[in-house]
Amino acid sequence: MPQTIPQPESVINRQNIHVIRRDGQAAPLDVSKIRKVVHWACEGLEAHAIALESTLKTRLRNGVTTREIQENLIDCALQMCSPEEPDWRYVAGRLHIWSLWKDASVARGYQYSNYFRTVQNKVTSYRYDRQIFTYSKAELTEAGTWINPDWDLDYDYAGAVLLSKRYLLDNELPQEALLTCALLLAIPEKPENRLFWARKFYEAIAQRKISLATPILANLRVPQGSLSSCFITAMEDNLESIYRELTNTARISKNGGGVGVNVSRIRAAGSWVMGKSCASGGVIPWVKLLNDTAIAVNQGGRRAGAVTVSLDSWHLDVPEFLEIQTENGDQRRKAYDIFPQLVVTDEFMRRVRDNRDWTLFDPYEVRIKFGIELAELWGSQFEEQYGYLETNLDNDANPQLDINNPKLTLYKQVSARELFKNIMRSQVETGMPYLAFKDTINKANPNQHEGYIPGVNLCCESWSNVTPGKFAHTCNLDSLNLANIESEELPYICQLAVRLLDNAIEITTPPFVESANHNDRYRTIGVGAMGLADWLAKRRFSYTNLSEINALFEDIGYYCTHASMELAKERGSYPAFAGSEWSKGYLIGAKPVEWFCENATKSERWLQLSQDIQLYGIRNSHITAIAPNTSSSLVQGCTASVLPVYSRFFYDKWAKGTVPIAPPFISDRFWYYTENKTLSQDIVIKAISTIQRWIDTGISMELIFNLNAGVYFPNEPERSLKAKDIFETLMLAWESGCKAIYYIRTVQKDGYKDTTSECASCAN
Repeated sequence: MPQTIPQPESVINRQNIHVIRRDGQAAPLDVSKIRKVVHWACEGLEAHAIALESTLKTRLRNGVTTREIQENLIDCALQMCSPEEPDWRYVAGRLHIWSLWKDASVARGYQYSNYFRTVQNKVTSYRYDRQIFTYSKAELTEAGTWINPDWDLDYDYAGAVLLSKRYLLDNELPQEALLTCALLLAIPEKPENRLFWARKFYEAIAQRKISLATPILANLRVPQGSLSSCFITAMEDNLESIYRELTNTARISKNGGGVGVNVSRIRAAGSWVMGKSCASGGVIPWVKLLNDTAIAVNQGGRRAGAVTVSLDSWHLDVPEFLEIQTENGDQRRKAYDIFPQLVVTDEFMRRVRDNRDWTLFDPYEVRIKFGIELAELWGSQFEEQYGYLETNLDNDANPQLDINNPKLTLYKQVSARELFKNIMRSQVETGMPYLAFKDTINKANPNQHEGYIPGVNLCCESWSNVTPGKFAHTCNLDSLNLANIESEELPYICQLAVRLLDNAIEITTPPFVESANHNDRYRTIGVGAMGLADWLAKRRFSYTNLSEINALFEDIGYYCTHASMELAKERGSYPAFAGSEWSKGYLIGAKPVEWFCENATKSERWLQLSQDIQLYGIRNSHITAIAPNTSSSLVQGCTASVLPVYSRFFYDKWAKGTVPIAPPFISDRFWYYTENKTLSQDIVIKAISTIQRWIDTGISMELIFNLNAGVYFPNEPERSLKAKDIFETLMLAWESGCKAIYYIRTVQKDGYKDTTSECASCAN
């Protein structure tokens, strides 16, 4: 900052300058009002108001609008932001909030002073759901007294803009939106307790200790809104099922959810149709229809739909599936707007490790000739049936559909390692496919008695049983903001996060029947976490402090599971509880209680919890899942998810230009913290696998590989990362018990190469 700053009075106190106010009226320029706002915006921050005032001297002219002045101040503050002075982004955030307040005053004549009137107007104009009138006028008036406008001042510019542009309705202020969400989430409570829980929900949300997922924050207040973030469906090998799931995908996208669609049952290219050989086009034409559905149904105009399409690694169409987003080849068989996902078994990974052959099959021929549905199998069942099929291969070059001669004619044998190299090549080039470790996921499934999990959701953290035409995985999400939660608060905040999501199941409007069926039977929720990098930095820890990370997430796993058990006492177990792994005394990840006695830091509480769950049941079949939180972490003012922060200070490209991003708790402690762009991803995997022990669903784990020389090998400045190094890291993820791999991103000589778009549904 310059040592000598010109006094603004000598420059901007000009004669005959009039400004146009927000109500359209002209008024003489009053410099004192500008100064008052600037000082207010800088109060308590390491940002000097006089420096911001001085930058405005050349921007004032006769006829300038007060909105332009405000925008100019914001632009100046953003330009002054730097790694040495990151607080200017908070100044810009406060100035943006000031504009929201002023706009509300002009539009309706008040800011936060009459919450009941706001609710009444929003319901009358069909912007708020009439469910809010479950509360009386007196109750809504009382709730309005809880609003603390000062909580609006905690947002930096990125958070304030995202909140206002993505989540707020016209002439709605931040605390009104959060309070309305809290009140609606408390409706399932007993009437005498609604305000009690509503206030607890509001304070936790408004103080940014709990983050609501995008569908909840965006849709909860509007009539007939769907609150669920994550969906998974599966297509059967017939037109009726395929088009049903296309329609369901459109319904999900319309309501702002992300969807995973498994297509492993669909016959391969070259298979039989109505008895004719070589008639099937395989899975690719149906993937293209999913791709076009995502474009056409664009989440109510907010953003493009988001669909991940999963295919099992034994499917004959896998090689073409891996090429679906490359530039070369037949463009009619490309799909650039979906997110491909490969579902891999332990048997496949073992063959990759051991450099053995792998056989690709047509599911239709396998089904017709042997009565085996490979897509439904995992673990030892899959290994047994897969090995059996490999002993029944016909070397005849002319495929025949002869059910009386059970030999497979439509297959291809490849090197498992070469296939995996093709996967890696696609990941480095495009960031995908995602990898879902099917056996690891299904071994941890508490509902093995009723089905299986075919793949993972869009953000690779949420899943449960899927039955085509009957149950579609549906999950509501929120996240704990570890940057803002004190240790003594953790049990209480976990209880609120679980209760809030269980209530959301009661008031959501599922987008299709199979989703409603799933909600009713499994009551799946996903309490996640964000701000782990901040939590570590505040305590001078790093991602190598595995014992501290382990203890934190053991607590989170315990408190969330315990909260669901307590809800079961009050409300009953989820309907599929009988026969589940929970009912047998198994706990997180379908692990026996003996595992917790050996591995937990406080084993006695786990033993008691196992006994309590067997006695009282549990309310939710899945309870914890850690989403990527890419956007919502900006609103929350913390680092995203549980991954290391990419950089101490960087600029994010927005429509308006570049916006500075600086993690608040890391900036002044960064001497101790390694940026993810230069951090060995083996460290990340070890940390994620440690956390995964206590998370019963999944974790959105993206990996960043820096391809520049000398980054990971300081003693060998000419050495850069090789394919072998990436291969070993991916193998480590499988061997360490990670359940899925989200995006693969790379850093090259020209800087960070974000090879994919951000997750479109889980803000979470």
